[in-house]
Amino acid sequence: MTIIDRITDTVRSLIPGGARKNKQKSGDDFESLKKEVTIDDHKITLEELVQRYETNIEQGLSSEKARQLLEKNGPNALTPPPEVPEWVKFAKLLFGGFSGLLWVAAILCLIAYGVQVGTDPTTPKDNLWLGIALIVVVFITAIFAYYQESKAGKIMESFKKMVPQQAVVLRDGHKVEISAAELVVGDIVFVKIGDKTPADIRVLSSQSFKVDNSSLTGESEPLARSPDCTHDNPLETKNLAFFSTFAVEGACTGMVIRIGDETVMGRIAALASGLGTDISPLNVEINHFVHIVTAVAVTFGIIFLIILLAIGTGVLRAIVFVIGIIVSNVPEGLLATITVMLALTAQQALGSVSTICSDKTGTLTQNRMTVAHLWLDGAIAAVNLSHTHDAELAFENPLVDPKTGEETKIVKPDRPGYQALLRCAMLCAKAVFKPDEENMSKPPLQRTVQGDASETAILQFGEIVHGQVEDYRAKNKRVCDIPFNSANKYQVSVHETNDGDERHLVVMKGAPERILERCQKIFINNTELDLNDEWKQKFNDAYMELGGLGERVLGFCDLRLPLGNFPRGFNFDPDNVNFPLRGLRFLGFITMIDPPRPGVADAVAKCRTAGIKVIMVTGDHPITAKAIARGVGIITSDTAQDLAKRLNISPDDVDPRDVRAIVVSGAELAELSSQELDEVLTLHPEIVFARTSPQQKLIIVEGCQRQGWIVGVTGDGVNDSPALKKADIGISMGITGSDVSKQVADMILLDDNFATIVTGIEEGRLIFDNLKKVIAYTFTKNLVELLPFLVYVVADVPLALSTITILCIDLGTDIVPSISYAYEGIEADILKRPPRKKTDKMVTSQMVTLCYGQIAMVEASGAFFAYLVVMAENGFWPSRLIGLREAWESTSVNDLRDSYGQEWTYEQRHNLDLAAQTAYFIGVVILQFANLYGNKTTRRSVFQQGIFSNRFMIFAIFFTIALACFLLYVPTLNRALNLAPNRFLWWLPAIPFFFYLFAFNEARKFFIRKYPGRYPSRQLTY
Repeated sequence: MTIIDRITDTVRSLIPGGARKNKQKSGDDFESLKKEVTIDDHKITLEELVQRYETNIEQGLSSEKARQLLEKNGPNALTPPPEVPEWVKFAKLLFGGFSGLLWVAAILCLIAYGVQVGTDPTTPKDNLWLGIALIVVVFITAIFAYYQESKAGKIMESFKKMVPQQAVVLRDGHKVEISAAELVVGDIVFVKIGDKTPADIRVLSSQSFKVDNSSLTGESEPLARSPDCTHDNPLETKNLAFFSTFAVEGACTGMVIRIGDETVMGRIAALASGLGTDISPLNVEINHFVHIVTAVAVTFGIIFLIILLAIGTGVLRAIVFVIGIIVSNVPEGLLATITVMLALTAQQALGSVSTICSDKTGTLTQNRMTVAHLWLDGAIAAVNLSHTHDAELAFENPLVDPKTGEETKIVKPDRPGYQALLRCAMLCAKAVFKPDEENMSKPPLQRTVQGDASETAILQFGEIVHGQVEDYRAKNKRVCDIPFNSANKYQVSVHETNDGDERHLVVMKGAPERILERCQKIFINNTELDLNDEWKQKFNDAYMELGGLGERVLGFCDLRLPLGNFPRGFNFDPDNVNFPLRGLRFLGFITMIDPPRPGVADAVAKCRTAGIKVIMVTGDHPITAKAIARGVGIITSDTAQDLAKRLNISPDDVDPRDVRAIVVSGAELAELSSQELDEVLTLHPEIVFARTSPQQKLIIVEGCQRQGWIVGVTGDGVNDSPALKKADIGISMGITGSDVSKQVADMILLDDNFATIVTGIEEGRLIFDNLKKVIAYTFTKNLVELLPFLVYVVADVPLALSTITILCIDLGTDIVPSISYAYEGIEADILKRPPRKKTDKMVTSQMVTLCYGQIAMVEASGAFFAYLVVMAENGFWPSRLIGLREAWESTSVNDLRDSYGQEWTYEQRHNLDLAAQTAYFIGVVILQFANLYGNKTTRRSVFQQGIFSNRFMIFAIFFTIALACFLLYVPTLNRALNLAPNRFLWWLPAIPFFFYLFAFNEARKFFIRKYPGRYPSRQLTY
């Protein structure tokens, strides 16, 4: 989501309709989408499958049968959600909330002006200009909000991009290419490398077929597909390929079993577009503020309308008064202020997060496999690779040379066991660097590689520690190759080596247990030893230790073929293998892991300090997920399994309350009820969910929200889109994120780094604090603008502030100072505070009493004092003004006496009125500067924070003074705004009140620091 989208999301909070949920599905349908996929098409026999879908594997469907099914079931396409007409969207944004109040005020202004002109054509146009100004404000607000387009439509458009356009299908016994939308269940389709799977299919036959399921699972490792059912869960079995997933290797023939909305991808699309657009935490707070202001404005308006009518005031005059009440209560400039502040600081939403559900791959980790350990000569060696310094290889425990007795910890390049393992690894791997000049000029770890993740890691490792891997392969010619397959779980190649040995070299890599069972010897300290039970046990210990760290383990072995039986030029047959694949020599194994990103562990620790719970939600294996979680600090204590192993008891005997950490697999999560999930979430501070489906990610987010937590979710794949949409703050990855995930998210993480989220949380908390300061600053001024109207009615004195002048304050002199809060720095260790609760409000009762009951009263006193000084200097003492309103405003009274007996005409009184109202206006402007500095900090003294630390605030003060002078001293403009060019001395009466208010705020914050938590402190802060 762009900054504009985020801004307009907030703007919609000020408009009705913008905050409502968009329900796309009925309740029952939507709940069914959240359940796991339950099909048995992968488990039944091929004969049953053919019978179920009435098809023929050899001939395919007939064209007539396909046409009938297409008419019956519809096209193989995603159904878009219903769209709201654009004019309806705009109409909803144009009325209600603050805009609704301003519409009421504008219409009343125009009506009042029309009635006044009807009775007296010479009536001033004040109400006309005021009405027009209010309408302009309303339209600008609506135009801002209109930028927010329908998210659901965007989501479906992104899903449509993933849909394959064409498909090769068997119809009437012939292969034909048709539009993918025309596929029907029972069709026999052909998928090859580079294609998108055109529907959910059952694999009938395959040739080294692999698919990229990252759009569904979030894990980018290619997965082999074969005709064999390997798991009851349809998402785990190997004989199903899913709609829109990429074929990255080989080819297959499959039968269509699901199309369109019924596919797994279709269910995710419906789930994401069917979720309502929840209101963000900030928008909830602004809604609350809108409700308070609306209630105050309507209440005061109705009360004083009744009072005015009761004391005999004319209906027209009463209406004009109600307009003043509404305009003085509605902060017309708040929209513009928040818009600019959100544009300056886009991370505001993150500040409210109390729980983060983070994806693993690419967010917590680097999304690239890297060699982590070697096992050679019977010992584990750690590998540290970097593009900035040389590789470091060191045994975890010093190794004793059996001949010399010397201890060694460093793995030396000339160590025979290391050389043999490295040679085998480099020759087995087929991955190559992308051959362009720019790519090859980069360090090996940063180069783009053509090949799968494991081979990429081996190639980069070899390039760093040996160099010129591809040249080395070329010098050791490959004469035979048996590709890896899921049945054998190994890959073999035969080479002619250039080391002076004429014998062919067989090298093999694969699953360590499969490699070990094909070996008779093991290469230890430059000696071939029998692979006896002792060495097998050592192998198993190391395998379990490194596998338990979540590392992917590959075993390696080799064999020199007898020259007599296999001379140079021998014709090796990879299909009918004519060379030995048993009796090999075991060399060791290499482990790889997707390493944590630098800084993530520190970021997780900061989250803990800030009271934020970090939950890992991944599609990866539980062991790998747990290992990464330990590495980054998400898990810091024993799980039930760890505790049981340490105490030598059954995991079932461990009381869940005794363990802080838990790892929950997708299969276990599927068995949990909502209540049991709630117990897991509340009972364990450290949680990892592994092997989760898209539906389960959504269920986890909903579970967190049931606890009252404000949930942030990170994700990059289509599988993450429902959870991203449901989260309070959805965070998509900018680099690896799909279009769908970016559009449903509330923000995009440009560097895909979890550590950046923590920086965003800090920034978000700061901007929330600063927005709160803006609200307090605005709230105070509202009462100062309202009081002249109240005194006008209660004390029957001339009006001290006109409605058009109120707009000069709200849309003029107050805007830039409000925006200056966006540049205010952190005043304390912001990440040591606990996160806000959903029940915590931005506008609290303490804020209302402080702003209205204390600060506003000081401001109003200063402004009224300035008003009364001007009146008194011209002969009207305060006692003379009481009860003078009716005579003062009468155009027929031209001999009104002041306190000294001087007579005043209506025109003279009007000019004096403008001068006195201008003094009130100047008083508000000056005292708002004291209010500006009073809200600069919540606890610290402004002298500690630095009076000049916020340079934009200094600029705002000078700008506001210049703007006030412009409004006062430009002829014609000042008369239109009911202002007068007051002399300099009339700027001064409010100055003492400025210093008093400044001192009051400093004393208030001193009490807050001195007596934190006590009643006076709680009442003096917000």
